[in-house]
Amino acid sequence: MIGMGYMVIVGIVTLVGWLISSRLKSKFKYYSQMGNSSGKSGAEIAVDMLSHYGISDVKVVQGQGSLTDHYNPKTKTIALSPEVYQGRHVAAAAVSAHECGHAVQHAEAYSMLQTRSALVPVVQFSTKAQQFLFYGMMFGMFAGGGALGNMLMLALVATFGATALFSLVTLPVEFDASRRALNWLDDTGTTHGAEYDGAKDALWWAAMTYVASALGALVMFLYFLMRMLGSQD
Repeated sequence: MIGMGYMVIVGIVTLVGWLISSRLKSKFKYYSQMGNSSGKSGAEIAVDMLSHYGISDVKVVQGQGSLTDHYNPKTKTIALSPEVYQGRHVAAAAVSAHECGHAVQHAEAYSMLQTRSALVPVVQFSTKAQQFLFYGMMFGMFAGGGALGNMLMLALVATFGATALFSLVTLPVEFDASRRALNWLDDTGTTHGAEYDGAKDALWWAAMTYVASALGALVMFLYFLMRMLGSQD
């Protein structure tokens, strides 16, 4: 059965994630009201940064939703949310440059990005497997130990281990993309002074969402690992 300890951990992880996400949204809203002196939209800034690095095979398109910006290495596409794609403010400059940072990583064969991409199918499988394993926990298939219970617990630990590893590998990828973005924004004068500080602050809070996710994944992995080891005593 799913223990109280698990429910407490899930509650804490969810609360921390919600608090950081809320802070990020408030920061994005605040810096969306701070104009970018370059006068360029997020889409234009993305095109400029890609051109600066000699990247001509990556498309910049307008996506949907809010804070859904991402770079797809398979299609070599940077999808910017409407408020970033069209926005002419510090938040748009920071986010678009960050996503371009991922494109630069891809073009330069950044090792951690390659590792992260290789782990994607493993994590997708692990996430789906966890759903079935949780059903097993709810129906008591783990209870009483035995070969089946031990095998299911081992599988649960392995899937959470994969999720934790993916989240941890994601951290240097995200921090490096922000570093590249901020360096470019500063070197080219696209943002300066308070604008640069705002872009840095916005990207820092964006990075914290990944830190919270990684810590949550690591705690879950350790919880089930300790539970498995404890059942063997």
